[in-house]
Amino acid sequence: MEFPEDLLYTREHTWARQEEDGRVVIGVTEFVQRELGEISYVELPPEGEKVSQMEVIGSVESLRGVTEIYSPLSGTVMEVNELLLDDPTVINDDPYGEGWIAVVELEDPSELDRLMDAWDYQALIERELEGFSLEDDEEE
Repeated sequence: MEFPEDLLYTREHTWARQEEDGRVVIGVTEFVQRELGEISYVELPPEGEKVSQMEVIGSVESLRGVTEIYSPLSGTVMEVNELLLDDPTVINDDPYGEGWIAVVELEDPSELDRLMDAWDYQALIERELEGFSLEDDEEE
């Protein structure tokens, strides 16, 4: 599983990448797309919508279920990835690149400090995966 070091992460499995112009690209992590399998539908936030940090801004859906997308930061949605409306599997193929969800004009740069770096997020995933395997062992 990839954990790009130029991204910041949330416990809710979204990522944020600050661009040179100050805007922030957000998306869902590889962990989400692996857990869901092939994504069949994406609900995107409307452009121009004001969002708050950790507010639900959309969802991704597959045969395995629906996962809400939480905004890692507060701001205004400036752009959404309309490619996902026609082909949501782009998230499966490239969650950290072409599979981005939205671009947000950042309201409070200090919120970036509340996100996890790649190392902390990787440790979180390892703990979650260990928890899954422990639960599986207990069921046997």
